[in-house]
Amino acid sequence: MNRKSNNHSGIVYSTDPSFQSDQTTSPTETTLPATDQLLKIRLETKHRAGKAVTLIEGFIGSQQDKDVLVKQLKNYCGTGGSSKDGEILIQGDQREKVMLWLQKNGYIKTKKV
Repeated sequence: MNRKSNNHSGIVYSTDPSFQSDQTTSPTETTLPATDQLLKIRLETKHRAGKAVTLIEGFIGSQQDKDVLVKQLKNYCGTGGSSKDGEILIQGDQREKVMLWLQKNGYIKTKKV
């Protein structure tokens, strides 16, 4: 039995016959269309043992859509990457490739910082 699925915010038992748990579902983020996304692309080497990482910031949308975008970018660039803390990380200096792919796929509001 999965204990996390029955989380009632710490309430174990209630004597109130009309009690209903206040389980609020997390609001689903709607993903903005590609033409409305304002993405910033930059190169970062800090806190990464001198390794270069292409950072994409400003993506507004659900985690599933972000994961799909990360997978497509990694496949196109032929490198690894991930999405952490609202940022998309692509290994290496891939700014030109990432910008080209994003603009080709409708993300017209991209800029290098």
